[in-house]
Amino acid sequence: MTKRAEQLKGAVEHTTRDVRHAARSLRRSPGFTISAILVLAIGIGSTTAVFSAVNAVLRERTHDGLAIILYRGFPSLSTADYRAIEEQQRSFTAVGGYRGGVAAFRSPTTREPEQVRTARVTTGYFDALELGAAAGRLIQRSDEAVGAPAVAVLGSGFAERTFGSPANALGQQISVDGTSHMVVGVLPPAHQPVAARAEIWTALQLPAPTRRGPFGMQVFARLRPGVTYESATADVTGISRRVSELWGASSGDTARFVASPITATFLATSNRMLRLFGAAVAIVLLIGVANVASLMLVRAIGRSQEVSLRAMLGASRWQLVRLFVAESALLGIAGAAAGVAVGALAIRALIAIGPSMPGLTMAALDARATFFAVGVAIIAAVATGAYPVLSLLRGGTAGLAAGGRTVGSGRGTAIVRSGFVVSQFALALPLLAIAWLLLASFARLLEINPGFETQNLVTARVTLPSGSYGDDTTIAAYWTRALARVREIPGVTVAGLGGSMPPDDFGASNDNFNLVDRPVANGRPEPNAAWPSVGAGYFDALGIRLLDGRTFTPLDTGTSNSVIVSRSWARKYYPDRSPIGRQMIRGGCTECVPSTVVGVVEDVAYVGLTAPRDAMYSPLTEGWWRTLFLFVRTTRAPEQLIEPVREALRSVDPSIPLQDIRTMDQRLYESVAQPRHWALLLGSFAMTAVGLAAIGIFGMLSYAVSARRREIGVRMALGAGRHAVVRLILASGMAHAAVGTMIGIAGALVATRLVGEDTLTNVSRSDPRVFVLVTAILLGVAAVACWLPARRAASIEPQEALRSD
Repeated sequence: MTKRAEQLKGAVEHTTRDVRHAARSLRRSPGFTISAILVLAIGIGSTTAVFSAVNAVLRERTHDGLAIILYRGFPSLSTADYRAIEEQQRSFTAVGGYRGGVAAFRSPTTREPEQVRTARVTTGYFDALELGAAAGRLIQRSDEAVGAPAVAVLGSGFAERTFGSPANALGQQISVDGTSHMVVGVLPPAHQPVAARAEIWTALQLPAPTRRGPFGMQVFARLRPGVTYESATADVTGISRRVSELWGASSGDTARFVASPITATFLATSNRMLRLFGAAVAIVLLIGVANVASLMLVRAIGRSQEVSLRAMLGASRWQLVRLFVAESALLGIAGAAAGVAVGALAIRALIAIGPSMPGLTMAALDARATFFAVGVAIIAAVATGAYPVLSLLRGGTAGLAAGGRTVGSGRGTAIVRSGFVVSQFALALPLLAIAWLLLASFARLLEINPGFETQNLVTARVTLPSGSYGDDTTIAAYWTRALARVREIPGVTVAGLGGSMPPDDFGASNDNFNLVDRPVANGRPEPNAAWPSVGAGYFDALGIRLLDGRTFTPLDTGTSNSVIVSRSWARKYYPDRSPIGRQMIRGGCTECVPSTVVGVVEDVAYVGLTAPRDAMYSPLTEGWWRTLFLFVRTTRAPEQLIEPVREALRSVDPSIPLQDIRTMDQRLYESVAQPRHWALLLGSFAMTAVGLAAIGIFGMLSYAVSARRREIGVRMALGAGRHAVVRLILASGMAHAAVGTMIGIAGALVATRLVGEDTLTNVSRSDPRVFVLVTAILLGVAAVACWLPARRAASIEPQEALRSD
């Protein structure tokens, strides 16, 4: 055997022996070992889960050069707008239109129709996303011609679920919206374009526009190489002026097209919240590492006699260092293993209850995430065992033999331990402040009145297939029979139809208009507002109060051009008089008969609880939409009415899918799902951080009580009362907590800037009450954690304490 081989063999034997000693030592301290592993598991597991989630989300965000065209700050354009941009632009390699929705779907193998998310797109949409087909082909220009054979492209998961594989789906005839479509292609696996959630993609066939409105199309574009978003915006702004001149609608600074980066439009809030989420997890990990490091330091101090004995028996300084390193390594390995398990569970929890973000459902504990967990564990192991090892390296065996004071006792060690505790409180307070802001904002959001009565209300989204219901006559006939059946259900008081579903129907119809008696000045934009069509019974079913004028009657038809406006609309455009009888030109159609205001109703939230509530209503008597919303008011518990409503609608036409029937309370709860998820996630991490900080100060004081047992006994023997001892320990602990919170307040003032004002509802980021409240919470938790060791100190008997050392 060569000398190098002998050295290698000796090193392996030494390492094996050190690991065995470390394992036995950790087994002899199960409380310490389990606590350290659990804390590391929580920190490593949560960090790994968030790494996996962020990694999956970022993989879906490779959208450099992808723009969405905004109009008035919203991604809602008209057919006229799209055609003008497509024909006149000079800044893009591709421009595509997109309209999302739901449709009835039936395959050759399905018995019951189902409702699926669909997207109608032009060829340029897939070109703008630089997307090819995984099988077959995508939408082509010839498919966009009005009257061309209907074709469909399927999502990969939908194709596998329905036909077994993408290859089997090609050439199949499927029924989408009552019309037969041939499947010509399948998208790549796991593909979900930004802001476009669909399972079936069909061609968007656009007839020549006859007026500027209505709006509701999203337009995506791919920048040419070397073209910036600013120059593209200048290009499309010129187009918006020409469109306004062509259709007789005024234009201005706010009524113009803007080429916006896709991530800035759809992902700005989630990007900000992801950064907050990542920072929260990092804080929890840092607090956990500080906690375990503090535990390691306490353990090292308690083992001074053992270290001294080993030194006197001939153990060198490096041998003792290896022992501490082996223990830290074993803790790191165990923490990594437990952290991977915690991370796997946390990823499932994030997917199940986390916020809706593109790519999140693809998060998984893959090799990259596992390597990340191992890397975090190594860093944590080095950090937790660093101070005892450095103490040994600075000291010598003589110092160790003298009592092991270099291992952890003395003023330096006390400062380090205090630093660990102070840092935990300093890190926990900013996280707690951010979580409280989000929770307070969510609470304020729930207090907002949506403008209608949500109790005892059942709702249904019903999409009639175009193959069977292609004109106003057939659609009106279906709803006449359907409403009659629904109204016969016991307990139903009123039922009505509407073209929009409050409180968060972001696809609600909207249109521009110009007041006849108060036209906009040249160079100013025409106003724009939500403009749904509603049927008889709509206002009564939703409990929307009539404030002035009247509601619609059977005499109000599409040709009468009667409109009802919301209170916000009336106050905005006629603050000094009643709007009843006032007229407007809709959609820039100067040749159309003006619409006349006949009533004013209470405000209703249509595009979010905090959005402006300008709205105008048209009678649902002509121009029937194939997707309408049914609202049923009942005297019974609304949950009991869901099946009867489904059966009543099915009795009219069993081929129509009816999955989306829910109570209005359920829809309102789902409308605030995003802020609720973020508030709960950040709140859970904040409470974890506070709990770890409490454990840290509890551990420090528990050790202090043990280390100062003799001193406390002497104080009590000299006449100090038990209350004085409690005050002594409490003062020591609360001093650390106070210093940490003061540092934390400074950090919170900076950290809360990461929360965008647009993500908060009726809460200010700089509200001093928030900082006072979270400081009080943190100090209260610290007081409880300090009181337990203080109570233990007060129970020390002086005689026993003096005899014990």
